[in-house]
Amino acid sequence: MNVQGAARPPVQDLLAGLVAFDTVSRNSNLPMLEHVRAFLDAQGIASSIAVDPHDSGKAGLLATIGPADAPGIVLSGHMDVVPVDGQPWSSDPFTARFDGGRIYGRGTCDMKGFLAACLSVVPAIRDMDLVRPVHLAFSHDEEVGCKGSKVLLDHMKERLPHRPLGCVVGEPTQMKPVDGHKGKIAARVTITGREGHSALTHETVNAVLHAGRLIGHLADVADRLAAEAPAAGRGFLPPHTTMSIGRIEGGSQINIVPRSCTFEMEFRTLPGEDPQEHLARVIDHARTHLLPDMKERAEEADIAFSTFLAYPGFRAPAGDPFVATCIDLAGGDPPGKVSYGTEAGWFQDYDIPTIVCGPGDMSVAHKPDEHVETAQLDLARTFILDLAGKLAT
Repeated sequence: MNVQGAARPPVQDLLAGLVAFDTVSRNSNLPMLEHVRAFLDAQGIASSIAVDPHDSGKAGLLATIGPADAPGIVLSGHMDVVPVDGQPWSSDPFTARFDGGRIYGRGTCDMKGFLAACLSVVPAIRDMDLVRPVHLAFSHDEEVGCKGSKVLLDHMKERLPHRPLGCVVGEPTQMKPVDGHKGKIAARVTITGREGHSALTHETVNAVLHAGRLIGHLADVADRLAAEAPAAGRGFLPPHTTMSIGRIEGGSQINIVPRSCTFEMEFRTLPGEDPQEHLARVIDHARTHLLPDMKERAEEADIAFSTFLAYPGFRAPAGDPFVATCIDLAGGDPPGKVSYGTEAGWFQDYDIPTIVCGPGDMSVAHKPDEHVETAQLDLARTFILDLAGKLAT
């Protein structure tokens, strides 16, 4: 507990200020963005806004510390957080609570802690004799499929005269380097049949039944993927591409054959695999093996797929000097791999060498009483300052 009247380190107060903004992805992030811009302005650091062309209430932020006419390094994080609806928090999730060397609040771990660490070292980096710039790249809507990543990266491509040497994505890894994560594609599948009386099934096409047949095929696909466990999966848990069904809805009552059924599915793919190819094979199976029989009895029958989330997998380039430096500064241990996704895959797609390393433990993210240890924030500050000192001066 903070001693009454004792001043907290600036990084902690900065984090408390960020937590106070309810940036759940369904809300605008602009109030928090303007708060960050005001802080940077006070430090003499100019910034620009990457407005989302599809949502005027959302934007990313890009700021450059040091000379802009040289390739620099990027510190990347997202401003949005996941909802708190229905979660049994011990205190207000949007008011930082300091207790026992931890700071509690939504986003403290994922990932406003990293943003606060970045902002807290701005004065020190500004005063370095930089020959390469340090860019702050804060995005929106990462939690709903990295939707703001490409908006910000396109903005960076327009604004920065040089492709950066590398990027640190500060997702919570307990400040241990991560050099690979899985990709993801998620789709909504809508089965359309023909409704009717359940006593006259010969006149109907049962959408729920055909959804079940497709889901059964997907279960077989999942079993096959698990059995393959290729060498590329080493280090991942589980060590293979996965398939999951997350939601299903269909039917109204027992004596009506349902006309419609919808379910949501996802593939989480190993780096190097194309998530679109996995989905394409499912679509081909549905249209080749299920739909013809459905249409034979009802011309209006259909199986429609709608992708609502996708991001690429990530594997850091072997032997890259920037990646090697980050690993060394993080302690030198061999980097790990994670099955959740980050924005690193998009930076890699833009040919920017990237590593994932940030304060906090992902095991407490997205949960009630999410928190970050203050010692983790200190480690993040040291890492950022050492990185800037080594690569930018």
